[in-house]
Amino acid sequence: MKEFDLYVVRHGQTYYNIYRKMQGWSNTPLTKQGINDAQQIADKLSNVKFDAIYCSDMERARYTAKTIYDNNLYRSNDHNIIDTPLLRGVFYGSFEGSNIDTTNYTLAASNKYDSYSKMVNTLGLDGIKDSFHEMDPFQQAENSEDYWKRWDKGLQKIIDNPNIQNNGKVLLVSHGPAVLSLVDRFANGKFDVSQRPQNGSLTKLRFTSKGNFEVTGYNIK
Repeated sequence: MKEFDLYVVRHGQTYYNIYRKMQGWSNTPLTKQGINDAQQIADKLSNVKFDAIYCSDMERARYTAKTIYDNNLYRSNDHNIIDTPLLRGVFYGSFEGSNIDTTNYTLAASNKYDSYSKMVNTLGLDGIKDSFHEMDPFQQAENSEDYWKRWDKGLQKIIDNPNIQNNGKVLLVSHGPAVLSLVDRFANGKFDVSQRPQNGSLTKLRFTSKGNFEVTGYNIK
């Protein structure tokens, strides 16, 4: 089985990031700083030769991915950016657009935790997803089973891509909660998932010949 490195980038800053609103599947635009974030990570990755480029179909991820592609020394006209809803962040249901701090406090308090970080450390991010689903009066917030069913399909499409060479490199531009979820699942506690990745930061994973992912770096700026 081929091995490859997965370069996972969080999109640039958006207005919802500034306003501390839960973004999920809400399609909010990049700020001026967000455009700068995209350019800075593009400069950092300009000399990395990618076998494939993937991103969430949210515009903030698309813009960041295109900025990286446009500034890459190895870009070619037949190298398409593959955007897909499979690689979006988590859907927050009726909590979309709500204040992050207030919502997280309410979630923690309703589960009898005195802080959100303590709840994360106890339940893990999959437990957080399940708790959001249960607290959502419409039951539309994505639970961990539905989230990973979607993401596993997206990851499998990357793994099966015949254009990815052994020891190749793949770019994936997605969202903060998606980056955290990958780290929570594959890093075996190596990194603190109560600390969110910065906009425009890089997290690196390695897909190994054993058929699994390992996290080799988190929240690199």
